[in-house]
Amino acid sequence: MQPVVRVSFLRCPPERFAELRQMADEAYPALRPGIEAIAGLLAFCCGADEATSSLPNVSPWTSLEAAKQLDTFQPMLELGEPFTTKGATLERPIMNCAALWHLEGPAEPCRAAS
Repeated sequence: MQPVVRVSFLRCPPERFAELRQMADEAYPALRPGIEAIAGLLAFCCGADEATSSLPNVSPWTSLEAAKQLDTFQPMLELGEPFTTKGATLERPIMNCAALWHLEGPAEPCRAAS
């Protein structure tokens, strides 16, 4: 099977970006164990781009089937409601891209120190 890169974008109202960014950061402890336990996960990174008021998630997976498990990952679905209540929208469809090539960088965690 071909690896897949899953890319999703949560768009926020600019005036709510800081609040929603904080909410995304606070979701980390609740989401991490479940995401790490999903078969086929290679990595996961949640980002924040104030310039576009976006909170993207990027995750490489071993296959399309593995990537699509996030479509039904209940903890993430439940955490989505408070974001949408505050005006955020999840771009649809979520992209599941065939991996063409990849680079491996330094062995440092993506998570910024709090």
